[in-house]
Amino acid sequence: MTGAGAMSSETFTVLVVCTGNICRSSVAERLLRSQSEALGLPVAVHSAGTQSMVGHDMTPEAAHLAEHYGADPLDHHSKQLTEQQILDADLILTATREHRSKVVSLHPKAARYTYTLNQFARLVPAAVEALSLVELVETPRPDLATQLRALVAEVTATRGFSPPPLHPDDDDIEDPYRQSTAVYARVGTVINTTVTRITQAFAAATSTR
Repeated sequence: MTGAGAMSSETFTVLVVCTGNICRSSVAERLLRSQSEALGLPVAVHSAGTQSMVGHDMTPEAAHLAEHYGADPLDHHSKQLTEQQILDADLILTATREHRSKVVSLHPKAARYTYTLNQFARLVPAAVEALSLVELVETPRPDLATQLRALVAEVTATRGFSPPPLHPDDDDIEDPYRQSTAVYARVGTVINTTVTRITQAFAAATSTR
């Protein structure tokens, strides 16, 4: 089981977290939403910040990144992370390990479904492969949101068997706020690559096996 409020819904809910909710998490939110919609997946995506600049738009650089990678950057308003958002989520993806720790400090049980973006993208392919070896006997087949929750549960169950990154910092995404265009571009590449890997895993986990 993941978030307490999510299991009654036919929609799989993802929460993305960074510091101000105007750069990393906002871009990742829009890319996750855009790619999930394109794949026909029942995924609702929200974002928040641990020290949110409440009500602010994305930075112009972040908005450009979202648009560059095919997502709509308009009408973003940054939000402060709350315990209720954590409870309502099926999966929480954070920019860094520090953000992950802050999520868990608000709701300790969220440790079961909270990962950094890079960490989840690193772990999820093995979970998809493991699920593909399991014969589904349910009739009718579970809905897509239930299958995605099963994927998160599989990642949680198997993460201890996966090798760690070469460097712990590899699971973090650097903060581009007030940095150069080159830093934003580098961060955008990482977020797009990571989000694409995650949404492809979502699609693979919900395809007919």
